[in-house]
Amino acid sequence: MSLTSGAGSRALVTGATGFVGTQLCPTLAQHGWHVVCVSRRPWKGTRTGGLEEVILPLSSQDVLWQNALRSVRCIVHLAAHVHQMRDDPQAANVYREVNVAGSQFVAEQAARAGVRRFVYLSSIKVNGEGGAPAPYRAEDAPNPVDDYGRSKWQAEIALRDLCARSGMELVIIRPPLVYGPAVRANFKRLLHLAALGVPLPLGSIDNRRSLVNVWNLADFIETCMIHPQAPGNTFLISDGEDLSTPQLLRRLAGLMHRPSRLFRFPPRGLNRLAQWVGLGPEMRRLCESLQVDSTPARERLDWRPAVSVDEGLERTVAAYRETRQAS
Repeated sequence: MSLTSGAGSRALVTGATGFVGTQLCPTLAQHGWHVVCVSRRPWKGTRTGGLEEVILPLSSQDVLWQNALRSVRCIVHLAAHVHQMRDDPQAANVYREVNVAGSQFVAEQAARAGVRRFVYLSSIKVNGEGGAPAPYRAEDAPNPVDDYGRSKWQAEIALRDLCARSGMELVIIRPPLVYGPAVRANFKRLLHLAALGVPLPLGSIDNRRSLVNVWNLADFIETCMIHPQAPGNTFLISDGEDLSTPQLLRRLAGLMHRPSRLFRFPPRGLNRLAQWVGLGPEMRRLCESLQVDSTPARERLDWRPAVSVDEGLERTVAAYRETRQAS
């Protein structure tokens, strides 16, 4: 069967129980894929027909991997050791073990099983941490500045080499900040701040941040699984509307029916204060711009975000409020 349609095809998704996987797997199943959901933990997402749960370690059990990959036409590799906000002296080793060696192992198993296409979810951190004068592009020279970003770039290099030798098609996606239900890290902190309605000294921040909601990301991943022009490319994607930090906070507060009390304070002073209390990296992410150019994804694959920023934020806030009410 040609990969111009997913209906009736088998796909394998690693990291199936993660933030993106719990949205992607049911979406693929609804579109007619038979999805092999691979993870280290039992599936807790929405159970629908077409989902097959397999618990597998990331870098061992070759026989079990080959069984799971039987008749699979496309693999989506989401599994990763995600970026940690706090310094951890052991993090570099774990990133290399999971994000580099683990990705290479999965690709080797896929090539051995005759999988046709490998879609890899990388990170915009391969391009850099933001603050660039223009939006990042896929063809820009990589500039990862931390162990996580470097591990994702090293994984990309290893996958390109392996796919070039094996003939397996490779598509790489580098998303910026992904948000949606159960979002964590900085975006979850912004949700907490918006819910509190407390005064915040962020009114002077004049930045732009590209975002992508988990529904648009899942839709784009599926596009990369089936589109004939996707292989051999690296794509940067977003929702198509970049927001400043104050704009984002105001929209979140409005959706929660809370006041948005942002007052002006010099950004340099904010950065100095944050550095003093050990929150320098977090404040830089709030103050600096990080934009991506998603034009190639839209033009080459004829892809358009199905869920607007406003709708994505509304869904995210609804899930956040539901979780808080249940706790």
